[in-house]
Amino acid sequence: MTHPPRHGVRTDLFPARAVPPRRRGHRERGRPPHADVLTPAEWRVVEAVRHGLTNPQIARRQGVSIDAVKYHVANVLQKLGFASRAELRRWQGVRRDSNLARKESSSMEPQASLGPVGQIARHVTDIAAARRWYGEVLGLPHLYSFGGLAFFDCGGLRLFLSEGEGPAESILYFRVGDIQAMHATLTVRGVEFINAPHLIHRHADGTEEWMAFFKDNEGRPLALMTQVPPATA
Repeated sequence: MTHPPRHGVRTDLFPARAVPPRRRGHRERGRPPHADVLTPAEWRVVEAVRHGLTNPQIARRQGVSIDAVKYHVANVLQKLGFASRAELRRWQGVRRDSNLARKESSSMEPQASLGPVGQIARHVTDIAAARRWYGEVLGLPHLYSFGGLAFFDCGGLRLFLSEGEGPAESILYFRVGDIQAMHATLTVRGVEFINAPHLIHRHADGTEEWMAFFKDNEGRPLALMTQVPPATA
């Protein structure tokens, strides 16, 4: 039975059981079955693809081989019935064990407006030098760093620095309460999204960062962002 999508999420792609029932006493070899449509490793690759990373970039960030990334991408495309990475980037699937999947929507009404800007992104050529300059010269509080990424607090606004090539302009990230609802609202208004809402990072306390990128009327990138805390008991 296919259920109607909630905020654009295709629930028919998340069967209650992804493997056929086993015979009593029968033990299958290989990897353990997963209740989700994708394995954890496949989900990690999917989130990176939806974020716009190439296979070599995904391999470096996840510490795996490029062949392993290609293998996971091919498996995912086959499982979901997609023909290209472009389709995968716009797929609105949500992994079952995420906070967003467990979150109950506070309202069935579409979200009508964006929240305040929560983050500004800027590309730098030398992340170590930039980290020293923004932290020591400007005196901005350093939040955390991951490899070629660094985050600073600007009075409640987060500055995101990333090393390497990228857009010359800074990217504005708008905070929203329900990223799926806002994605649906803007899509109806004719906004062109580059990718679907996807998981960016899970903090040590379990809080998840979700984002979705779109274009303004002149084709420049903007983004939605939200933080989803773990469910309380």
